[in-house]
Amino acid sequence: MSSARNWAVGAAATLQNAMAPLVSAGRVPGGVITAGTVGGPRVTAACGTVGAECGPAAPDEHTRYDLASLTKVVATWPLIGRAAREGLLDLDTPLRVIRSELPPPGGDLTVRQLITHTSGLLDRTQFDRYLGDPTPLARLICAEPLISEPGGQHRYIDRGFILLGLLLATLRRRRLDLLADELWRELGMTETSYGPLARSPQVAPTEARLVGAARIWGTVHDPSAALMGGIAGHAGAFSTAADLAAFAEHALVSPWLTESMRAAVPIEPGRRRGLAWIVADTGPDAGPVAYHHGFTGTSIHLAPRTGRYLVLLTNAVYHGRDSALLVPLRALVLSTLTDPA
Repeated sequence: MSSARNWAVGAAATLQNAMAPLVSAGRVPGGVITAGTVGGPRVTAACGTVGAECGPAAPDEHTRYDLASLTKVVATWPLIGRAAREGLLDLDTPLRVIRSELPPPGGDLTVRQLITHTSGLLDRTQFDRYLGDPTPLARLICAEPLISEPGGQHRYIDRGFILLGLLLATLRRRRLDLLADELWRELGMTETSYGPLARSPQVAPTEARLVGAARIWGTVHDPSAALMGGIAGHAGAFSTAADLAAFAEHALVSPWLTESMRAAVPIEPGRRRGLAWIVADTGPDAGPVAYHHGFTGTSIHLAPRTGRYLVLLTNAVYHGRDSALLVPLRALVLSTLTDPA
């Protein structure tokens, strides 16, 4: 057995064993892990069930999960890279150059500031206050006051990627979901799309927000994306472990990922924000790693130096919102990715 396959088999088993206690304790219904290397072996492991609504159905590499903020890197990030490569935008050009009607202060922000989370935009989305307002959402966001100096402090927010999604639709004169569908089909990601999806045992339910209410199932969990019709630059995409593995293999050999990891905005020691991705310094052997998480319980990790990737998909919000629930498991994903074995 090759060393790459040894690593993939061991990584999938390690993470499956780590997830199993969460399932046994009723913390998460189940989940899927895929470990692989570019052009090499790919191994998928799973545990638990898709959700009580789906009966005994076990998740697998074709179970579709709400990606939440993984939409930022699976949809918006590659589409921005393509637009930049084709000369449709410059990362350092103010938004008002592309959309002249966008007012300050937001209209003076750049794509780079939005995609690195250094825009200074409000960090609480709360779009329900705009219900019934006929003003285009991009104008409403840009007219809001900033809470920090643009280009300075890193503050993870959704507003920047919401604006990027709206900007892409303007540049291409097509809806964001159509742009993303075209990209995903080119990459062979036939199980990835924006919702809504028909309810089935192959679609993982997420949260029941109100006691006695129906669980969210096949529609976007993120409330801001829901107010936008389920199609947004920060959330709304659904995908499978198989498709995200295909995405990872393309991303790992992409010059856009190399460029995105060079950009550096400090977050904390050993962590910085590139273009969309978090970049973690893991030592001289594995090199820097790019990763991103989604609120529903999803993650993708990429290690360009070794060509390895790890995909973790769960519906961890099924029993409620516990931001610390997956912290140990996600830390194990990172250490497993960089294991020299």
